[in-house]
Amino acid sequence: MGRQLHLISFEIHSPINHTVLSWAAPGDDRLEALSDLKKWQKLARTLERGMFDGLFFADTPGVFDRYRESHEDAVKYGVCWPSHDPVVLLSALAASTEHLGLAATMSTTSFKPWTIVRQLSTVDYLSGGRVGWNIVTGHLRGEHRAIGYKDVMEHDRRYDAADEFMQVCYALWDSIGEGAILADRATGIYADPDKVRFVDYHGEFFDCETVGPVLPSPQRRPVLFQAGTSGRGLRFGIEHGDVVFAIQPNLPGMMRYMGQLAEASAQMGVKAPGVVFGVQPILGGTEEEAQRNLRDLIERMPLEGCLARLSGTMGVNFEGIDLDKPMREQATNASQGLMKAFTSVLGDRPFTLREVALKWGLSVGMPQVVGTPEQVADELERIWRETGCHGFNMTPNIMPKSVEDFVDEVVPILQKKGIYRTEYEGTTFRENLGLDPFD
Repeated sequence: MGRQLHLISFEIHSPINHTVLSWAAPGDDRLEALSDLKKWQKLARTLERGMFDGLFFADTPGVFDRYRESHEDAVKYGVCWPSHDPVVLLSALAASTEHLGLAATMSTTSFKPWTIVRQLSTVDYLSGGRVGWNIVTGHLRGEHRAIGYKDVMEHDRRYDAADEFMQVCYALWDSIGEGAILADRATGIYADPDKVRFVDYHGEFFDCETVGPVLPSPQRRPVLFQAGTSGRGLRFGIEHGDVVFAIQPNLPGMMRYMGQLAEASAQMGVKAPGVVFGVQPILGGTEEEAQRNLRDLIERMPLEGCLARLSGTMGVNFEGIDLDKPMREQATNASQGLMKAFTSVLGDRPFTLREVALKWGLSVGMPQVVGTPEQVADELERIWRETGCHGFNMTPNIMPKSVEDFVDEVVPILQKKGIYRTEYEGTTFRENLGLDPFD
């Protein structure tokens, strides 16, 4: 079998996925899903029917509070608020599926290493090795303030702490050695203490004295995703990510990113991780219908809601700035990589602040792939082949219709092209993502 395209569904446990005010669209069921676990289970089964690698939850702890130095616009328009915990969903979704991988975002700012290892590895073990962790360092001021910090930790310092965080996690995951578990009912011996390593870690940011809290799953530990795009974040992603998730505004940006990743990996002397690019498919029975569906999404979005989201992510209050002048790069302790990606000239001219705000409100900057099922399948294949990426992390818009339409109408075309699976290759998330086994 030749190289295969990999697909992940990119969700948020809130009134929207990534499109501001999508909850108000006719037929959207996300508000109901906030209080109905069965809707999430049905979505997971639909994705599994479509042979998706996984369901990937982003998260927005706290609230967007940079625009106008207030939380009010985010709350008013339901922009990722309320922000329900995605980790709570994982066990229920694992119980209703057999192959689908399940990834959740958890921040190294909000949690301790032991807590994340215990929570995610428990579901990983229960599901037979189908869990992933999207590692974020926590760039939102709202998150920091919610847990008692006055402001966001300095950007590179945050990654220094995250590096140490990961060392503790690896020690906990490696604590229970091969053959440690005896479970001998006759002798009453459950485990061989000589094969369970005690973690005795003392660093600048973290201390940990314990043994691993959870048995290793068939894939040993959760699959690690990382989305750093700045120089420091990129190095962190290469060092720790099994898969890197990237948002770039267009194909030139994707190509540039792939080159930067390859160069940085070579300098570090390691193999570059696979990349999944964020995209937003917009389908229609005709190209005109698809474009009309896109316009409907854009026309529904309040500009203030879009700016609230953009300001929160970028760590900059965009109130009072001319919307129709090019957005300029500004110093920030939030997402430096995304700031650079959307202030660089990649095309005929730089993006205006209005354009970036609308892109952010629509899909946090992920490009749209608009057209008939055939056109969308062709464009996904083109991007995949030209960039050499691993696949796509795809954000839906109207729920659940946009997911159901993609599974029913685009997946069969990708399968017919011979670039997308017709059955799952393995039983673990790692196997189905096509990742190299652990040594």
